[in-house]
Amino acid sequence: MKEKFKKHLPVLIGKYFQFLFFFFPKKAIRKAYTLFCTPRKGKVLPEQEDFLEDAKDELISLESLRLQTYRWPSLGETILMVHGWESNTHRWKNIIQKLHKKGYNIIAFDAPAHGNSSGKILNVPLYTECLQKMIALYRPNHIIGHSVGGMTTIFHQYTYPDQEIDKLVILAPPSDLSRIMKQYQGILKLSQKFMQALNQYFKDKHGHYFEEFTISEFAKKISQKGLLIHDKNDDIAPYAEAERIANNWSGINFITTEDYGHSLFFNEVDTMILDFLSK
Repeated sequence: MKEKFKKHLPVLIGKYFQFLFFFFPKKAIRKAYTLFCTPRKGKVLPEQEDFLEDAKDELISLESLRLQTYRWPSLGETILMVHGWESNTHRWKNIIQKLHKKGYNIIAFDAPAHGNSSGKILNVPLYTECLQKMIALYRPNHIIGHSVGGMTTIFHQYTYPDQEIDKLVILAPPSDLSRIMKQYQGILKLSQKFMQALNQYFKDKHGHYFEEFTISEFAKKISQKGLLIHDKNDDIAPYAEAERIANNWSGINFITTEDYGHSLFFNEVDTMILDFLSK
């Protein structure tokens, strides 16, 4: 019975939003936006604590948020790590150890509503402001971003071009917000009228309509050297979207993997990253 209820819960939530939209449209749209931006997981798990505890650094304030940072210090170039949706800094454990062994100074942080950071929601514009704060504080030479962290890294460079950053490593990034929102609409069974109102809300709040918020378009403005790695069979971020990013990013090194999944947790991927950063 519990599993059956879970299966139908998204549709029930959608029906509630549609009902509320009829009487209080602004309230319904705000709730739908907040739900879309709310992760279900990503907090630090008990088995992840030891690795992160030894590296905990300062808590950085950004408006009402408290962002947990981590540092693996060294005298080499500084790399800033940007994790993805429903994840946290621990996802970088293997590559951090390899990079640190090579002498890189590693900085990472947990996104709002993730890991040991505060907050309840996350979206790319908010994550971009957090990334800008970290860049201003730590002045990294390179950035590595995975999934939504990769989206954020590209959108950050579109919004805050920073020539002090030398190289960008982007792993398995989604690109098209319009596709993601169509999936959201389908899961909750929301009407087209509702989605039009939600689209306008996003435009008013973030300056872009869904169809305008396309990472492949933002990539046209990037001048840094980049490494883009994406799996052909990624079931979360379509490979075709990575191809469009690569086509629009001059100077990109685009590497296709097969059967490495969305996470790209493979030694071969780590080696690609290390080789790219060393050149």
